[in-house]
Amino acid sequence: MINERIVIEEKTKDYNEAWIETYFWQESEELYPGQKRPVIVICPGGAYGMTSDREAEAIAVRFMGMGYHAVVLRYSVAPARYPVALRQLAKTVALLRENSDKWHIEKNKIIVSGFSAGGHLAASLGVFWNTEELAGITGMENERIRPNGMILNYPVITSGEAGHEESFRNLLGDRYEELKDRMSLEFQVTEDTPRTFIWHTFEDQTVLLDNTLLFVQALYKKGIPVEYHVFPQGPHGIGLANELTANENGRGIARACEPWSELAGKWLNREFPWWNGAKIER
Repeated sequence: MINERIVIEEKTKDYNEAWIETYFWQESEELYPGQKRPVIVICPGGAYGMTSDREAEAIAVRFMGMGYHAVVLRYSVAPARYPVALRQLAKTVALLRENSDKWHIEKNKIIVSGFSAGGHLAASLGVFWNTEELAGITGMENERIRPNGMILNYPVITSGEAGHEESFRNLLGDRYEELKDRMSLEFQVTEDTPRTFIWHTFEDQTVLLDNTLLFVQALYKKGIPVEYHVFPQGPHGIGLANELTANENGRGIARACEPWSELAGKWLNREFPWWNGAKIER
């Protein structure tokens, strides 16, 4: 495994340093000579106020165990404001695409994945990647920052009645009233939004299920393929929903939700297969 910390943006007076941690498969002449793999970019949650360890390394290792490259993006949080984190995610996607030969990445199979507010960040790139605004923010051509797919995990989506206000306040600061509607992503889905896997829990009282349902409906209306799952039990912020992402008191174990990563793996194998050997049936 190639495990390396790479700085995306240096610390400034306005925001903290942002970096990625890589979880890359090494080239193997014995196993998979010349094998390039899709890569999952993981954005942990934390209400744009922190990035949760519960939604970081264990997630990356899980995806790596499925045959995929993974990176965890530790993006800048409050007092950093929009569009700092979005710019950092876009730079991460561009970096992976530009180094696809070096890191054995399939440059047209870059999937962004986010949890809670990290889901809002991932989905923001999904809906805004092809805009003039984001090209201006990043100084890069849109195709360089394009995500090919999204895996959204109990995501923050709406700033409306069912919104998680803390996330939007941390993200937007003094521009909350000005930008909250713009950053309510159910209104920003276009035909260029990538195909999506999304899941939530019925019992989530922190980020309400409405967030996922609104986004799924928006994707459906634009003809974007989406697979979504709603689990009947489980609180917010549970990561893998098992012991690997639980605290010492057992918070985070939700057996009903454990299948989400397996279901996401099946979706990945259909939509973004990593193996270049025998044909994988859809």
